[in-house]
Amino acid sequence: MADRGVDLSALPKEVRDQLAELDLELSEGDITQKGYEKKRTKLLAPFIIHTPVEPPRRNDAQPPAPSSSSSHAPPPSSSSRYRERRSRRTHRSGGTRDDRYRSDIHTEAVQAALAKHKEEKMALPMPTKRRSTYVPSPIDTRTPPDSSSGSEDETAVRRQSSVVAPPPMVNPNLQSPDSWINRTVQGSSTSSSASSTLSHGEAKPQPQSQPKPQPQPQYKPQYQPQYQPQYQPQYQPQHPPQHQPQHPPQHQPQHQPQPLAHVTGMLAHSRIAPSENSAPPPDVTAVAPPSRVSRVDLPSNTVRGMSRGQSRSSMMETADGVPVNSRVSTKIQQLLNTLKRPKRPPLSEFFTDDAEEIVEVPTPDPNVPKPEGRQIIPVKGEPLGVVSNWPPALQAALARWGATQGKSPALTALDITGKPLYTLTYGKLWSRSVKLAYTLLNKLGAKNEQILKPGDRVALVYPNSDPGMFWVAFYGCLLAEVIPVPIEVPLSRKDAGISQVGFLLGSCGVGLALTSEICLKGLPKTPTGEILQFKGWPRLKWVVTDSKYLTKPSKDWQPHIPTANTDPAYIEYKASKDGTVVGVAVSKVAMLTHCQALTQACNYCEGETLVNVLDFKKDMGLWHGVLTAVMNRIHTISVPYAVMKACPLSWVQRVHIHKARVALVKCRDLHWAMMAHRDQRDTSLASLRMLIVADGANPWSVSSCDAFLNVFQSHGLKPEVICPCATSPEAMTVAIRRSGVPGTPLPARAILSMGGLSHGVIRVNTEDKNSALTVQDVGHVMPGALMCIVKPDGPPQLCKTDEIGEIIINSRAGGNMYYGLPGVTKNTFEVIPVNANGVPIGEIPFVRSGLLGFVGPGSLIFVVGKIEGLLMVSGRRHNADDLVATALAVEPVKTVYRGRIAVFSVTVFYDERVVIVAEQRPDASEEDSFQWMSRVLQAIDSIHQVGLYCLALVPANTLPKTPLGGIHISDTKQFFLDGNLHPCNILMCPHTCVTNLPKPRQKQPVGVGPASVMVGNLVAGKRIAQAAGRDLGMIEDQDLVRKHQYLTEALQWRAQTDADHVLFVLLNAKGVTVSTATCVQLHKRAEKIAAALTEKGSINTGENVVLLYPPSIDLIAAFYGCLYAGCVPVNVRPPHPQNLAATLPTVRMIIDVSKAACILTTQSLMRTLRSKEAAASVNIKTWPTIIDTDDLPRRRPPQIYKPPTAEMIAYLDFSVSTTGMLTGVKVSHAAVSALCRSVKLQCELYSSRQIAICLDPYCGLGFVLWCLASVYSGHQSVLIPPFELETCLSLWLSTLSQYRIRDTFCSYSVMELCTKGLGTQTELLKARGVNLSCVRSCVVIAEERPRLALSHSFSKLFKDIGLSSRAVSTAFGSRVNLAICLQGTTGPDPCTVYVDMKSLRHDRVRLVERGAPQSLPLMESGKILPGVRVIIVNPETRGPLGDSHLGEVWVNSPHNASGYYTIYGEESLQANHFNTKLSFGDPQTLWARTGYLGFVKRTELLEANGDRHDALFVVGSLDETLELRGLRYHPIDIETSVSRAHRSIAESAVFTWTNLLVVVSELCGSEQDALDLVPLITNVVLEEHHLIVGVVVIVDPGVIPINSRGEKQRMHLRDSFLADQLDPIYVAYNM
Repeated sequence: MADRGVDLSALPKEVRDQLAELDLELSEGDITQKGYEKKRTKLLAPFIIHTPVEPPRRNDAQPPAPSSSSSHAPPPSSSSRYRERRSRRTHRSGGTRDDRYRSDIHTEAVQAALAKHKEEKMALPMPTKRRSTYVPSPIDTRTPPDSSSGSEDETAVRRQSSVVAPPPMVNPNLQSPDSWINRTVQGSSTSSSASSTLSHGEAKPQPQSQPKPQPQPQYKPQYQPQYQPQYQPQYQPQHPPQHQPQHPPQHQPQHQPQPLAHVTGMLAHSRIAPSENSAPPPDVTAVAPPSRVSRVDLPSNTVRGMSRGQSRSSMMETADGVPVNSRVSTKIQQLLNTLKRPKRPPLSEFFTDDAEEIVEVPTPDPNVPKPEGRQIIPVKGEPLGVVSNWPPALQAALARWGATQGKSPALTALDITGKPLYTLTYGKLWSRSVKLAYTLLNKLGAKNEQILKPGDRVALVYPNSDPGMFWVAFYGCLLAEVIPVPIEVPLSRKDAGISQVGFLLGSCGVGLALTSEICLKGLPKTPTGEILQFKGWPRLKWVVTDSKYLTKPSKDWQPHIPTANTDPAYIEYKASKDGTVVGVAVSKVAMLTHCQALTQACNYCEGETLVNVLDFKKDMGLWHGVLTAVMNRIHTISVPYAVMKACPLSWVQRVHIHKARVALVKCRDLHWAMMAHRDQRDTSLASLRMLIVADGANPWSVSSCDAFLNVFQSHGLKPEVICPCATSPEAMTVAIRRSGVPGTPLPARAILSMGGLSHGVIRVNTEDKNSALTVQDVGHVMPGALMCIVKPDGPPQLCKTDEIGEIIINSRAGGNMYYGLPGVTKNTFEVIPVNANGVPIGEIPFVRSGLLGFVGPGSLIFVVGKIEGLLMVSGRRHNADDLVATALAVEPVKTVYRGRIAVFSVTVFYDERVVIVAEQRPDASEEDSFQWMSRVLQAIDSIHQVGLYCLALVPANTLPKTPLGGIHISDTKQFFLDGNLHPCNILMCPHTCVTNLPKPRQKQPVGVGPASVMVGNLVAGKRIAQAAGRDLGMIEDQDLVRKHQYLTEALQWRAQTDADHVLFVLLNAKGVTVSTATCVQLHKRAEKIAAALTEKGSINTGENVVLLYPPSIDLIAAFYGCLYAGCVPVNVRPPHPQNLAATLPTVRMIIDVSKAACILTTQSLMRTLRSKEAAASVNIKTWPTIIDTDDLPRRRPPQIYKPPTAEMIAYLDFSVSTTGMLTGVKVSHAAVSALCRSVKLQCELYSSRQIAICLDPYCGLGFVLWCLASVYSGHQSVLIPPFELETCLSLWLSTLSQYRIRDTFCSYSVMELCTKGLGTQTELLKARGVNLSCVRSCVVIAEERPRLALSHSFSKLFKDIGLSSRAVSTAFGSRVNLAICLQGTTGPDPCTVYVDMKSLRHDRVRLVERGAPQSLPLMESGKILPGVRVIIVNPETRGPLGDSHLGEVWVNSPHNASGYYTIYGEESLQANHFNTKLSFGDPQTLWARTGYLGFVKRTELLEANGDRHDALFVVGSLDETLELRGLRYHPIDIETSVSRAHRSIAESAVFTWTNLLVVVSELCGSEQDALDLVPLITNVVLEEHHLIVGVVVIVDPGVIPINSRGEKQRMHLRDSFLADQLDPIYVAYNM
């Protein structure tokens, strides 16, 4: 301030008068804040003592913003006026108060905290949201925001008055777009109304001569992006940029924001990609994502198999992957920068216990403040005065006034406009109550049978706008001696907490409800006109209590009015923290005593007028406005909530008109009246002697009371009449401030340290005023009561004098019990406090009030919160109301609604986590909201030293409300946990607040050598983990083997010996046989193709030939044709005609890599290869020779047969791995024969057998079964192309039934199609005669961990049509060995084990019971094939492991592949994977590395030879595993958890990037569910995997790429995400 160095009392009188006049102008709103400052500075300029002023260190010293002069003044400006006026008062009186006692201190603290954070340059990446879904933004309306983020009217004032505010050097609207983009990201505003008016005390004026120091960026970004607004022209500034000065002016005005070029700020909507050159990135939004049906194999640009040691992430940073500076990666960079900031509680050292992973337990901090006072002495209220004319019961008081003062007004009700509707006199109230009592007792049943007896409970259902009917009903019940239970009017089935009210009615045994005729008409009805049966409610009989339906009692009937006793008089409902609603029973004597105590404390006099704005059904509204009012013949004016909403000043007007002496309000009513007070100049509050503030115990009540006093003091309001009080349903009124004598000093405030409070001790805040809580007293204990403070948890031990505890009360005026709930009652209503030694201090029982507080000087009571608002985070207590107060101090007016903020905690990963949910104003922009959220984070972090877990903004009016407009906290919490909140903005901060994660594992270096078997590696596992299939042995038909060692010879032999035996049958979608092949037909067709190859293709022996066929018999013939011609077939999946752009390049790549000399294909595919569409994706002029096998010459071909040798390559098997690697392996003739023999033995295949195959025949075991096995074993194969299932789902199952197939082979994709598509149609299939009881084995061919859930649901679903539960099993193969396991016909059933996931992450296998927490079911991957040996090996040391370890599966077998088919013959790679030796143990055997992690377990089952069976369990691919926190995670486990998190998650995939875990989830529900998934996904991954999710991406169904085998292509997904090609619905960056 300008007058820092001025002694105002020493100024000349005329200057003082001018200053006073200026202050007055400001308070009346006749001058803006800025004008006021200017004039004031001018007046004081001659008297200022000049001292050199240091330039401010911060770059955010903010100017005082002009105060508003329009009618909707934001509260901050009023509080600044209040300060001016208060300073004027104090200057006149000579004394000044300590400035720490100001109520706006909290707002200042928030500003200071934010300023501190601003220095730290915290740039939070803003979430990315798909534009279309939320914000319909017309192009022409998007202009850069005004440089001020003050309130609307403030900017309006600035535009009108060019005189008051000199225009800044640069018009704020002319700034370049990036300056405001950067600023939004910066997470702090430039000149907010709150910060400017509240922090101008700190802003020192800057001498004009000094140029302002330019802020230096604190870190250099890796690259400086040039912002190119590329997609959206609406982001261009509205005016041509040449108006901008080229150089910043020398004397820059203080509030001119500095463009912060070094922030790599990213805005969600301005698709602005920082690119080195200015070419726009390709527009990927035009291409619709391919539907998932056409599964595509997309290899990444790398061709050769990567070495296992090399990590996938290294590809990202190089040119191989995506340019690293795409938009997404910039945001992730920003996120990483944010996460590098240290967490507040540093992670202490953690001992690594191998056996058990334990949550980080923080060591107790020795500096935690501990209570040091003596034990508290119970506080006694003044004695309850004995007055001769107290009535013996409350009903007696009513009877007396009804008889003697019948004309005296009892109650005035208002209509919706705030005008009086009717006045009920005491005479009318009495006569109607008597009529109702008579009717209830005598006239409800037929023939005068009595339905209600005294003591029965009756529900009172009256709207808030009809107090008269309620009063009559309440007193009618008292006179009839039935117990009224007032509840809210149910408006719909969906009301917040409606079923809980049913619980209350049930526990109270209510069977009858009283209501008014109008209310009954408005209740929700069924179509037949009956009242809806609400969820959880007992059956109720509804009785209308309007006068016309009541019976006048006979002359001799009088209500019985006994002296007050301990029977219940009424039951008041109370909603607890978890949402349950219980009824607090109040006895007749307690009701009467409470009225007496209130009369004495508030000094009520007969005939006074009281204005009541509170709910008259419960709490203070009932106690003062209905009960005590009648006791003292007070005239109550009831102002309903609906009137307050329409006219917030109505209660002030009523006080003025009726000269009311007492008003009952909440802070909300004070706030509303203040906001609207400009409309009324002439109201007077001089008549008030008590303004009772019902929620005066709340921490934010202080500022409301002060601000209200400040506005209305000029209207006659006296400071001493404000009386806060503390109440609870159980203890009723705990304390109330008595109204003071005019002129006496106001009671002091307590300024407490938040840090102390969080540890439960009282410390006056001295050092850091930012983390202070100002609380006002709530007066003294009630007359006749005794009060103690006890520890809130554990036994009720008395607190020390400087300790916060729960207030407990002993008084005749309090609740007696929770009606109908004796168990809960004891803990609350019969508490006997104990001393430090646990000894009870007396006999008398106390009632727990649920309020936390302490006793201050002079026995004043201070309340600092409620038990139900208590959040226990990491052993520290935080109060929900305090957090709300802090959030409200962060410029609330622009973004959220003041009264609609919910704070609660949820338990995630062994601790409570704080969640804030608020309703966002409809006009708040994304940027405003995000900025407000990030500022709330910082403020709460700074002031309360607690991290927020989640901050969510929901659209206006969507949170569940309590009947009087508050937020229903427990329902909101339930919505949050169920994923039904539908936020429009969300910010998760798990990185900041989850501090109890175990310390990352440090991997121990493993010593390698034979000794480690004895020492470390094998102690846990008793035996080395290895297993083998049975011996291949010599087969029965020795001749066949001896003569026809190779497949070609086997075919020729079959064509001679069994020419007409049908080997293959191909079906179409209708189940009709399209073509068949007998042995001789196949042989002849192969000969023709071999001739065509040599003639047309002039192919030499050993050259590669690509086969491009749909799944068909042509493919088989072409394969054998190649073998006859001595060339090497390369089988390739044909391109998808509807999706050439995606599928053709893969075909081209395999053709190029395999150096194919020729392509064999069909006529239609040949046309496709040469089409225009194909030319768009590949160069069609450079195809090798294409031979169309549909058109072969009829003549008999010359005899061509080139016999192979064992080592010769039979064919190349190409496949795209899940990590996007394209690998081709060489399979020799010897390996083919060994493999076919092994499968024949395992599945008992011979000529008379028939099997059905529904598989893609392009690689792996699928190709072997489709093309090779039948020729070798002679069985018949029924071929079902999987794509035919898309037209006829039941094709496969009906074929099995029709052909009575015993053995069938399929893929997971086929199984999933059947499960999803036919699961509901089993009855229909049964009706069609489909019966699967013939199926003995149904084997899924896969190269992954068995999908147990899918197999189980398939078995269960089709059990009804005869499928045996034992039939479904799985096979396992890999690139180095196409078939390692296959569940055959003999041998034990596949077994399932449950392993501990925590151990698995440490590469250890610990078996647990089914259903154990953190257990993972794994199914055996099929029986190991004959001739195959496997061993489990440590992939780093290459030493064998024990059977309790997870390691890489290595395989040795005669049908191992011979090596990779590589272009440059990288022998090292080949040796590494195909011919590897163990580092110790058995150094001779050559093994092939499968690249899969698994383990071997010896089971209880027996093999055919009587030995115990060793089962191989495959856990997942080594390339896919995620190394996080030193542990090994398998993506599928995390994905399984994520898919369980919410019903709308269809499929999900995870990958890591720069050590951040990214979760991509497909949303199958409506887009409004998208943001609900973010917290649920974060929760479930944290709970089940102890990992913090870094980025959550919500996408449309079908976006996650899946290959032909049904496996997710996570690396493709990652590359698309980083290249920003996913078009996500929402991307959340968790802080």
